[in-house]
Amino acid sequence: MKTPLIFALLIASTATVINANAQTYQWKDSSGRTVISDTPPPASVRNARAIGTSPPPSIGAPTTDASQATGGAQSADAQKTTGEKDMEFKKRQQEAKEKADKDAKETAAATQKRENCERARTHLSALESGRRMILPDGKGGETFLEDAQRGDEIERTRNTIAESCK
Repeated sequence: MKTPLIFALLIASTATVINANAQTYQWKDSSGRTVISDTPPPASVRNARAIGTSPPPSIGAPTTDASQATGGAQSADAQKTTGEKDMEFKKRQQEAKEKADKDAKETAAATQKRENCERARTHLSALESGRRMILPDGKGGETFLEDAQRGDEIERTRNTIAESCK
């Protein structure tokens, strides 16, 4: 009982494979209707075109220059093994991850640079305001900023702004 069913499935799958490799043609007949068929158009028809694909080359058959010119890139892609495709996919994933990491680092650096610029501008405006400023003396105490020190600090802050605010 299973043998006829298996035989019928085998016949159906063979017919499907044969039809999958058939050439398909398209043309307009004498009344102007578009005809699509798997048989070539009559010789009297102008502007006929093939819209299907030719059968794939048999395994082990050498490729010709014409087949390489028309579908070399497609056939090379079709001949890749699953392992090769998987390796390419993983490589693309790794490249995308590296690009995302690089972009994140660049964004963080730009944010840090912008914050440094803002701090330096705020500090410069405080220095130029003439208000009394208290600085740490490095010994745990504080000292007032003298005029000479203020000039040096203004110059140092302007240099920082020139570097950070580009």
